Amino acid sequence: PMTDSNTALQQRVHRFESISAAPPDPILGLTEAFHLDERSEKLNLSVGVYKDAQGVTPILDCVKEAERRILESETTKGYLPIDGLSGYRDAVGELVFGNSVSPERIAVVQTPGGTGAVRVACDFLADQCGRGPGNPLTIWLPNPTWANHGGIASEAGLHVQTVRYLGADRRTLDFDALTSDLKADPIPGDVVLLHVCCHNPTGVDPTREQWRVIAEILAERQLIPLLDFAYQGFGDGLHEDAAGLRMILDHVDEAIVCNSFSKNFGLYSERVGAVSLVAASEDSAGCAHSQLKRLVRSNYSNPPRHGAAIVETVLGSKELTEQWKSELESMRLRINDLRRRFVEGMKATGCDSDFSFLLNQKGMFSFSGLNPMQVDRLRKDHGVYIVGSGRINVAGMTEKRMESLCDAVASVL
Repeated sequence: PMTDSNTALQQRVHRFESISAAPPDPILGLTEAFHLDERSEKLNLSVGVYKDAQGVTPILDCVKEAERRILESETTKGYLPIDGLSGYRDAVGELVFGNSVSPERIAVVQTPGGTGAVRVACDFLADQCGRGPGNPLTIWLPNPTWANHGGIASEAGLHVQTVRYLGADRRTLDFDALTSDLKADPIPGDVVLLHVCCHNPTGVDPTREQWRVIAEILAERQLIPLLDFAYQGFGDGLHEDAAGLRMILDHVDEAIVCNSFSKNFGLYSERVGAVSLVAASEDSAGCAHSQLKRLVRSNYSNPPRHGAAIVETVLGSKELTEQWKSELESMRLRINDLRRRFVEGMKATGCDSDFSFLLNQKGMFSFSGLNPMQVDRLRKDHGVYIVGSGRINVAGMTEKRMESLCDAVASVL
């Protein structure tokens, strides 16, 4: 019996032994390395989170009050519907679209964050708009874009291609190249992903007139817009930041919008987002809604309650909504002030590089122009962590660390 047992043990096949380790995430992996760094003066400008003057990601006062109200009134922890809280979904539709689209044409599904929204959207596009076996639907991403876009689209079964976006100076939009690629490369029915505002990772956005031209091309080429709207309110304002989205919807009847409340509500860990599909008719929106729910059911089944309940509570109260808008404006203005302080600080160091281009960019992120070698030196010599592309999270800077940050950057230029 011992011999038989040993023989059986020797014959076992270990299927997981051949699995190799995946490379670390280019952004979250840096955060892991940052936490392991024992230097007291380290600074994390990689992951996209807002920090206050004390270097802490704060909980908004309106959120705290909403949580108090929820705690007092909540009576159950039962499952939500597949598409989430109805009041939350109504609030999303009103905030994102205003009165630009009839609500009957919009199918809104609550998702685990903006990332979950992008994944559900890509799953839907691959499942419902594909071209058959061996001929996957193509999605065109701006180059550069958020590092996770390509991976999500690929895993969903879409064929990923890129269009040019940033100029050779890596500071400004190459609008001629972008429009040229949109006119020449995608075929009717392809998907084009665009950042509605506060482009991640560059902070470079089209002007209103440029959005009009982009919208006309999308309509002429019969392309499906997939609009990533993760930073509403961090650019010029809640309404102003939706200008590109509404311009596109003036020209096309169908689009998908993925929004997030991680940044503008500070609900990073609550994972609060939504995917909103705009259809040409109420009937089409209803059918699309059912298919979105089918895909969610076979994925995470239904979304979490707490974060969405916070958003629903705030946007359902005139008092809390006004408080939220005020707190959001304070964050936006502080980020703009940090940009200005950094530009002035770099000038004060006497280095030859002019960083005034950062003042024309919007939102939490900017391309610094630093190359990978300089980025590596910042991390090793100064404990300053930024993404290898040179992307800096401006919202992670602090006033008290600005001078030392500028001296560190100047030292590696």
